[in-house]
Amino acid sequence: MRMQPKYRQVAHALRREIADRTYRPGERLPSESDLMKRFGASRNTIRNGLSLLVGEGLITSSQGLGYDVRSHEVFQLNASKFENLDFPQNGDAYNTDVTNAGRTPHQTFRVEVLPASEDLADRLKVSAGTTAVLRFCHRYVDDVPWSTQATYYPSWLVDESPRLAEPGDIEEGTTRYLAARGIEQIGYFDEIETRMPTPEEAHLLEIGPGVPVMLWTRTGYSADRPIRCTITTFRGDLNRMNYEIGDLGARSENT
Repeated sequence: MRMQPKYRQVAHALRREIADRTYRPGERLPSESDLMKRFGASRNTIRNGLSLLVGEGLITSSQGLGYDVRSHEVFQLNASKFENLDFPQNGDAYNTDVTNAGRTPHQTFRVEVLPASEDLADRLKVSAGTTAVLRFCHRYVDDVPWSTQATYYPSWLVDESPRLAEPGDIEEGTTRYLAARGIEQIGYFDEIETRMPTPEEAHLLEIGPGVPVMLWTRTGYSADRPIRCTITTFRGDLNRMNYEIGDLGARSENT
């Protein structure tokens, strides 16, 4: 069997040691010089091996300071309960979920009026180019960028619910605000995909090399038509999503 190139052997050994926690999250790896002695390899070989691990999102590099095992605390989102009015909330769903996890939420907003793209118009069942209102949130958990959320509302709905076009937060959450005005979201259609981030996404979410984003597109429906389309972009290394479907009485609460 053909032997792997030396730099891949270096990456494989360090990858295994990160997995078995020889090197723990946040811990610094040995210096390039120490790794050169350990593996009997050139500096370029060591750097190529380390670059593989940077590209996989396992380690981060600091210019002149070496390499650290990526450290992060994953936030777990229950997508079944998110924005579900049957579950108690203190404010909007994001603030509730983050606060209930014992962590600190923070978000910034902007509101724009723009023409609906063909894809968005198809989701909202309006004509392409029809005016839509975008509510854009840049969200943080413990001051670490967590996600961006872009929610688009059709103009007919904004005419009936004018607070949607106001800048700033809607304290009770938009889903509850609409329900109070008789526009209840009774169902939604979710789409989930992963890809590498665009330059803008990498900047907003402070994403390093090798880390993908997870895109969660949720189209919400009233009894007779779509009322919004929300595209949430998560850092792939800081988030985990789950759903609860059916009777889970046999599942321990502590699982």
